[in-house]
Formats: sequence, C-alpha cells, structure tokens
Amino acid sequence: MPPEFDFISTTDKPALVLINNPEWVNYTKAVLAELGYKIHAVETHEEFLQRFAEVQYQIVLIDESFGGSLENPTLKALQEMPMMQRRHAIILLLGGSFETLNAMQAFQQSVHAVVNYSEISLLAQLVQKAVSENEIFLKAYRETTDRIALLRARPV
Repeated sequence: MPPEFDFISTTDKPALVLINNPEWVNYTKAVLAELGYKIHAVETHEEFLQRFAEVQYQIVLIDESFGGSLENPTLKALQEMPMMQRRHAIILLLGGSFETLNAMQAFQQSVHAVVNYSEISLLAQLVQKAVSENEIFLKAYRETTDRIALLRARPV
C-alpha cells in the first residue's frame, strides 16, 4: 500500500524497519508483526526522514549499513536529532561489531540497544527487553511531566 494511504490509528504500535538485506527485512517484519506492531519498511534515507517526521514510531530497527555506505546518514540524523523529536521511539541498531545489549555500545551510538547480526534470531526477545527497560527508565520522567502538566492546568 502506498504510504500516503497507510492509516495509523491511536491503538496501533508503529515500527519502522531500515535494513538493506531483503531476507532480514522479511524476518524482522514477521517478528514485529507477531509482537503486535504495524510495520513500515523504508529503503532510503529520504523516505526515513519523511516517515519519521509523520509518524511517532514506537520501534525503529536500523542496520548499521543502511543505505549501503560506511557513513550511515540515517543513523547520523537520528544521533543528532533533539531528544524531544525521538523520545517516542526505541531505537535498536543491528551490526556485526556489536555485543548484543551492550549498554555502553548503545550509549556510544545514541540508541537504546545494539544487536549483533549473529543474534538476530533472538529479535523478539531483544525487542521486548528493550521496550521493558525503556518503560522502566522513563517511568519517573513521564510521571513528572504528567504532574507538571496537571499543575499548569490548574486555575490560579
């Protein structure tokens, strides 16, 4: 379905897949669909920029070699993006040099989790773990922003 006709409802859990390998695209789409996500796969950096600006994706799965170049412009754009523009998304980075779920490597890449290619078969569990850890990490932040919003909404 063309992107302009694809409808995302408030109950959908949108996920964005940025992987060059067609077999892995199909595999990751199947895994994310099993987890209840509505999946979009993009093929270019420009398509990513458009989609990411239009939809608040809950999951972004990006290959370190997305786009076919050594310097991944999409990953660079995500890393340089202000946190308020990307806080809604849990970003998982796939690569051959990463140790799966290594927090320091994830921090270094400005993503939530890194996944080694050799462990892509564990993707369902890895996505669930990243989502759970992110919810725990941001719980206090979200509660605080909710309280501040309520205080601001009170009439003086």
